[in-house]
Amino acid sequence: MDSRVALLKDYYRGLPTDRSKVETHEYGFGLLERLQKDGITLEYGELTLSGLLHKYKLANIPDHAFDKLLESHIERTCNVCLYFDTTANSTFCFNLDNNHKTNNTELIPEMVIAVQTIRDLLARVGCEPLVVASGRGYHVWCRSERPIPNDRLYDFMLRTAVRAMVDIHAEGRDYHRVKFNLYPDPRTRDTVSLRLFGSVHAKNGTFSRVLSQGGKLLDEHASWDAFARHLYVGTLSPSDFETAYDSLKEEAARDLPAEVAV
Repeated sequence: MDSRVALLKDYYRGLPTDRSKVETHEYGFGLLERLQKDGITLEYGELTLSGLLHKYKLANIPDHAFDKLLESHIERTCNVCLYFDTTANSTFCFNLDNNHKTNNTELIPEMVIAVQTIRDLLARVGCEPLVVASGRGYHVWCRSERPIPNDRLYDFMLRTAVRAMVDIHAEGRDYHRVKFNLYPDPRTRDTVSLRLFGSVHAKNGTFSRVLSQGGKLLDEHASWDAFARHLYVGTLSPSDFETAYDSLKEEAARDLPAEVAV
Protein backbone atom coordinates (compact mmCIF):
# COMPACT_ATOMS: atom_id res chain seq x y z
CA MET A 1 0.00 0.00 0.00
CA ASP A 2 1.24 3.49 -0.86
CA SER A 3 2.56 5.23 2.28
CA ARG A 4 0.54 8.30 1.32
CA VAL A 5 -2.67 6.39 2.11
CA ALA A 6 -1.61 6.15 5.75
CA LEU A 7 -0.56 9.81 5.68
CA LEU A 8 -3.99 10.92 4.44
CA LYS A 9 -5.74 8.75 7.04
CA ASP A 10 -3.60 10.22 9.84
CA TYR A 11 -4.12 13.80 8.70
CA TYR A 12 -7.90 13.52 8.38
CA ARG A 13 -8.37 11.24 11.38
CA GLY A 14 -11.70 11.90 13.01
CA LEU A 15 -13.60 12.64 9.82
CA PRO A 16 -16.18 9.91 9.10
CA THR A 17 -14.83 7.38 6.61
CA ASP A 18 -17.99 5.29 6.23
CA ARG A 19 -19.39 7.86 3.78
CA SER A 20 -17.79 9.89 1.03
CA LYS A 21 -18.39 11.78 -2.17
CA VAL A 22 -16.22 10.62 -5.05
CA GLU A 23 -15.47 12.63 -8.22
CA THR A 24 -14.42 10.60 -11.23
CA HIS A 25 -14.66 10.40 -15.00
CA GLU A 26 -15.52 6.73 -14.67
CA TYR A 27 -19.11 5.53 -14.99
CA GLY A 28 -21.20 2.52 -15.96
CA PHE A 29 -22.35 -0.80 -14.57
CA GLY A 30 -18.77 -2.04 -14.15
CA LEU A 31 -18.05 0.73 -11.66
CA LEU A 32 -21.28 0.12 -9.76
CA GLU A 33 -20.65 -3.62 -9.58
CA ARG A 34 -17.14 -3.00 -8.23
CA LEU A 35 -18.45 -0.66 -5.55
CA GLN A 36 -21.14 -3.10 -4.50
CA LYS A 37 -18.63 -5.95 -4.42
CA ASP A 38 -16.65 -3.94 -1.86
CA GLY A 39 -19.80 -3.61 0.24
CA ILE A 40 -20.41 0.07 -0.59
CA THR A 41 -23.90 1.55 -0.94
CA LEU A 42 -24.48 4.12 -3.68
CA GLU A 43 -26.80 6.86 -2.41
CA TYR A 44 -26.85 8.88 -5.63
CA GLY A 45 -24.82 9.86 -8.67
CA GLU A 46 -24.76 12.98 -10.81
CA LEU A 47 -23.12 14.20 -14.00
CA THR A 48 -21.58 17.68 -14.06
CA LEU A 49 -20.42 19.80 -16.99
CA SER A 50 -16.84 19.95 -15.70
CA GLY A 51 -15.32 17.69 -18.32
CA LEU A 52 -18.13 15.15 -17.96
CA LEU A 53 -17.25 14.61 -14.31
CA HIS A 54 -19.37 12.15 -12.37
CA LYS A 55 -20.00 12.57 -8.64
CA TYR A 56 -21.15 9.68 -6.47
CA LYS A 57 -22.21 9.83 -2.84
CA LEU A 58 -21.20 6.59 -1.16
CA ALA A 59 -22.30 5.16 2.18
CA ASN A 60 -21.53 2.15 4.39
CA ILE A 61 -17.92 2.13 3.19
CA PRO A 62 -15.91 -0.67 4.87
CA ASP A 63 -12.37 0.12 6.03
CA HIS A 64 -10.71 -1.93 3.28
CA ALA A 65 -12.84 -0.23 0.62
CA PHE A 66 -11.95 3.21 1.98
CA ASP A 67 -8.26 2.34 1.64
CA LYS A 68 -8.87 1.41 -2.00
CA LEU A 69 -10.62 4.73 -2.60
CA LEU A 70 -7.62 6.59 -1.15
CA GLU A 71 -5.29 4.61 -3.42
CA SER A 72 -7.40 5.69 -6.41
CA HIS A 73 -7.29 9.26 -5.09
CA ILE A 74 -3.49 9.18 -5.05
CA GLU A 75 -3.40 7.57 -8.49
CA ARG A 76 -5.62 10.43 -9.78
CA THR A 77 -8.41 8.20 -11.02
CA CYS A 78 -10.81 9.89 -8.59
CA ASN A 79 -11.03 12.62 -5.97
CA VAL A 80 -12.16 11.53 -2.51
CA CYS A 81 -14.22 14.11 -0.61
CA LEU A 82 -15.10 13.61 3.05
CA TYR A 83 -17.87 14.95 5.26
CA PHE A 84 -17.27 16.34 8.74
CA ASP A 85 -18.41 14.88 12.04
CA THR A 86 -21.74 16.27 13.23
CA THR A 87 -20.54 17.29 16.71
CA ALA A 88 -16.76 17.80 16.91
CA ASN A 89 -13.74 17.70 14.60
CA SER A 90 -9.97 17.82 14.89
CA THR A 91 -9.59 19.03 11.29
CA PHE A 92 -11.11 22.28 10.02
CA CYS A 93 -10.80 24.29 6.84
CA PHE A 94 -11.43 27.68 5.24
CA ASN A 95 -12.55 27.12 1.64
CA LEU A 96 -11.96 30.37 -0.26
CA ASP A 97 -13.56 30.54 -3.72
CA ASN A 98 -13.54 33.20 -6.40
CA ASN A 99 -17.11 34.50 -6.42
CA HIS A 100 -16.59 36.39 -9.70
CA LYS A 101 -19.25 35.18 -12.12
CA THR A 102 -17.47 36.07 -15.38
CA ASN A 103 -14.30 34.05 -14.84
CA ASN A 104 -14.32 32.08 -11.62
CA THR A 105 -10.91 30.54 -12.28
CA GLU A 106 -9.18 33.93 -12.15
CA LEU A 107 -6.99 34.62 -9.11
CA ILE A 108 -8.44 38.01 -8.21
CA PRO A 109 -6.72 40.59 -5.95
CA GLU A 110 -9.38 40.11 -3.27
CA MET A 111 -8.43 36.44 -3.04
CA VAL A 112 -4.76 37.29 -2.58
CA ILE A 113 -5.61 39.65 0.29
CA ALA A 114 -7.97 37.13 1.90
CA VAL A 115 -5.58 34.18 1.94
CA GLN A 116 -2.65 36.30 3.12
CA THR A 117 -4.68 37.86 5.94
CA ILE A 118 -5.96 34.48 7.13
CA ARG A 119 -2.53 32.87 6.95
CA ASP A 120 -0.81 35.76 8.78
CA LEU A 121 -3.50 36.02 11.45
CA LEU A 122 -3.50 32.30 12.19
CA ALA A 123 0.29 32.21 12.31
CA ARG A 124 0.38 35.11 14.78
CA VAL A 125 -1.93 33.29 17.20
CA GLY A 126 0.09 30.07 16.94
CA CYS A 127 -2.14 28.13 14.53
CA GLU A 128 0.07 27.76 11.44
CA PRO A 129 -2.18 26.58 8.55
CA LEU A 130 -1.59 24.48 5.47
CA VAL A 131 -2.64 26.49 2.39
CA VAL A 132 -3.56 24.46 -0.69
CA ALA A 133 -4.48 25.82 -4.12
CA SER A 134 -7.96 24.63 -5.11
CA GLY A 135 -8.25 25.89 -8.69
CA ARG A 136 -10.22 29.10 -8.17
CA GLY A 137 -9.06 29.81 -4.66
CA TYR A 138 -7.53 28.07 -1.66
CA HIS A 139 -8.22 25.54 1.05
CA VAL A 140 -6.68 26.66 4.35
CA TRP A 141 -6.40 23.62 6.64
CA CYS A 142 -5.76 23.51 10.39
CA ARG A 143 -5.47 20.54 12.78
CA SER A 144 -5.71 19.77 16.47
CA GLU A 145 -4.80 16.63 18.38
CA ARG A 146 -8.30 16.24 19.81
CA PRO A 147 -11.77 16.94 18.40
CA ILE A 148 -13.10 20.41 19.14
CA PRO A 149 -16.85 21.15 19.33
CA ASN A 150 -18.12 22.41 15.99
CA ASP A 151 -19.67 25.58 17.38
CA ARG A 152 -16.30 26.56 18.86
CA LEU A 153 -14.48 25.82 15.59
CA TYR A 154 -17.06 27.81 13.65
CA ASP A 155 -16.67 30.83 15.93
CA PHE A 156 -12.88 30.61 15.60
CA MET A 157 -13.12 30.54 11.80
CA LEU A 158 -15.81 33.20 11.58
CA ARG A 159 -13.70 35.69 13.54
CA THR A 160 -10.80 34.99 11.20
CA ALA A 161 -12.94 35.41 8.07
CA VAL A 162 -14.34 38.73 9.33
CA ARG A 163 -10.80 40.02 9.76
CA ALA A 164 -10.06 39.07 6.14
CA MET A 165 -13.19 40.83 4.90
CA VAL A 166 -12.23 44.00 6.76
CA ASP A 167 -8.74 43.92 5.25
CA ILE A 168 -10.18 43.51 1.75
CA HIS A 169 -12.48 46.48 2.35
CA ALA A 170 -9.59 48.53 3.73
CA GLU A 171 -7.76 48.02 0.42
CA GLY A 172 -10.70 49.57 -1.42
CA ARG A 173 -11.95 46.25 -2.78
CA ASP A 174 -15.18 44.28 -2.54
CA TYR A 175 -15.05 41.35 -0.14
CA HIS A 176 -18.19 39.92 -1.78
CA ARG A 177 -15.94 38.80 -4.63
CA VAL A 178 -14.54 36.11 -2.32
CA LYS A 179 -16.81 33.32 -1.09
CA PHE A 180 -15.87 32.23 2.43
CA ASN A 181 -16.95 28.65 3.16
CA LEU A 182 -16.18 27.33 6.64
CA TYR A 183 -15.82 23.61 7.37
CA PRO A 184 -17.39 22.33 9.55
CA ASP A 185 -20.38 24.64 9.19
CA PRO A 186 -23.27 23.72 11.52
CA ARG A 187 -25.71 24.45 8.66
CA THR A 188 -24.12 22.16 6.05
CA ARG A 189 -21.98 19.59 7.86
CA ASP A 190 -24.30 16.74 6.85
CA THR A 191 -24.66 17.71 3.19
CA VAL A 192 -21.38 19.32 2.07
CA SER A 193 -18.07 17.49 1.68
CA LEU A 194 -14.56 18.73 0.90
CA ARG A 195 -11.84 17.30 -1.34
CA LEU A 196 -8.84 15.82 0.43
CA PHE A 197 -5.29 16.95 -0.22
CA GLY A 198 -3.76 15.25 -3.24
CA SER A 199 -6.80 15.80 -5.45
CA VAL A 200 -6.82 17.08 -9.02
CA HIS A 201 -9.09 20.04 -9.73
CA ALA A 202 -12.03 19.06 -11.93
CA LYS A 203 -11.94 22.11 -14.20
CA ASN A 204 -8.26 22.77 -14.81
CA GLY A 205 -6.80 19.32 -14.04
CA THR A 206 -4.09 20.69 -11.77
CA PHE A 207 -2.74 18.98 -8.66
CA SER A 208 -3.63 20.58 -5.32
CA ARG A 209 -0.26 22.24 -4.76
CA VAL A 210 0.71 23.79 -1.43
CA LEU A 211 1.27 27.55 -1.24
CA SER A 212 4.50 28.24 0.65
CA GLN A 213 4.84 30.95 3.26
CA GLY A 214 6.72 32.97 0.67
CA GLY A 215 3.78 32.82 -1.73
CA LYS A 216 5.22 30.19 -4.08
CA LEU A 217 3.25 27.18 -5.31
CA LEU A 218 5.33 24.09 -4.55
CA ASP A 219 5.69 21.22 -6.99
CA GLU A 220 3.88 17.94 -6.30
CA HIS A 221 6.74 16.25 -4.42
CA ALA A 222 7.41 19.30 -2.24
CA SER A 223 3.67 19.68 -1.64
CA TRP A 224 3.43 16.15 -0.22
CA ASP A 225 6.43 16.93 1.99
CA ALA A 226 4.73 20.11 3.24
CA PHE A 227 1.52 18.16 3.88
CA ALA A 228 3.38 15.59 5.98
CA ARG A 229 5.28 18.31 7.83
CA HIS A 230 2.05 20.09 8.75
CA LEU A 231 0.70 16.85 10.23
CA TYR A 232 3.76 16.36 12.41
CA VAL A 233 4.62 19.93 13.44
CA GLY A 234 1.48 21.95 12.68
CA THR A 235 -1.00 19.98 14.79
CA LEU A 236 -2.20 21.87 17.85
CA SER A 237 -2.51 20.41 21.33
CA PRO A 238 -5.80 21.17 23.13
CA SER A 239 -4.09 23.85 25.22
CA ASP A 240 -2.46 25.33 22.12
CA PHE A 241 -5.87 25.69 20.48
CA GLU A 242 -7.33 27.40 23.54
CA THR A 243 -4.40 29.81 23.60
CA ALA A 244 -4.84 30.48 19.87
CA TYR A 245 -8.58 31.01 20.35
CA ASP A 246 -8.07 33.53 23.17
CA SER A 247 -5.38 35.35 21.19
CA LEU A 248 -7.59 35.39 18.11
CA LYS A 249 -10.45 37.08 19.96
CA GLU A 250 -8.07 39.88 20.87
CA GLU A 251 -6.23 39.99 17.54
CA ALA A 252 -9.25 39.73 15.24
CA ALA A 253 -11.10 42.51 17.08
CA ARG A 254 -8.16 44.91 17.02
CA ASP A 255 -8.87 47.95 14.86
CA LEU A 256 -12.21 46.51 13.67
CA PRO A 257 -15.13 48.90 13.33
CA ALA A 258 -17.45 48.71 16.32
CA GLU A 259 -20.33 47.34 14.23
CA VAL A 260 -18.32 44.23 13.22
CA ALA A 261 -16.21 43.64 16.33
CA VAL A 262 -17.16 40.35 17.97
